[in-house]
Amino acid sequence: MHLEYVQLGLVTLNYRSRTLGVIHRPNCTIQEMGMQPVREDLLIGISDYIDRLFVPPDDALEQNLKDTDAAGMPAIAISPSQGRLMYILVKMTGAKRVLEIGTLGGYSTTLLARALPADGKVVTLELKPEHEVVARKNLDRAGVGGMVEIRVGKAGETLDAMIKAGEEPFDFVFIDADKIGYAGYLNQVMQLSHSGTVIVGDNLIRHGDILKATPPDEMAAGVTAYNKLIATDPRLESILLPILKDKIDGMSISRVK
Repeated sequence: MHLEYVQLGLVTLNYRSRTLGVIHRPNCTIQEMGMQPVREDLLIGISDYIDRLFVPPDDALEQNLKDTDAAGMPAIAISPSQGRLMYILVKMTGAKRVLEIGTLGGYSTTLLARALPADGKVVTLELKPEHEVVARKNLDRAGVGGMVEIRVGKAGETLDAMIKAGEEPFDFVFIDADKIGYAGYLNQVMQLSHSGTVIVGDNLIRHGDILKATPPDEMAAGVTAYNKLIATDPRLESILLPILKDKIDGMSISRVK
């Protein structure tokens, strides 16, 4: 029988027709397998390489980050390559209605809006009024302000109000807010979705904190619970992708059946 192998880390994945087996090689080092050990400078180098090759320079987004920083807001926007991925996903799904939980300075919001057709709309939820002011300025400068509605308040309460009002379902959802609330947000978002809705979550590996038997903090516990939900919910088809930045993080992609 013909076998095909792909080496990943310290294991070799063995493909036999539809069966996936894992052959452990405890006596073979990473160097012997012709691979580099994971170092922080290597992660940063790979991330920078992807950004340079696949993400065109963007004056509006660069100014977005500068204004967000000048306003004293945390530097927690998605990376350029993550933004590119979401832009492509929204385009591929043909989405017209997008829900974002966590606006911050509007960096990801801008990319989501750009991916929509002319009659598309982004509804983005932001906790702090002062963040909404910065985001609105950034969105208007980027030329997508007319496509974006920012709703200020606690996301859980806003989502409950949207469900109660029978708001039209969304085609694409991006969750990037307080990690403690992720599991609750997912349950609410499912009530604002339809078959085919794509749900993306950010910051889901947290440099390996999810691997610990006891999560080191509430945020790690929140994303661990979210990961288990999207992996086991029979209404979803999901995958979690590692994201290389200065640390290893992760982004999930789920599709409502």
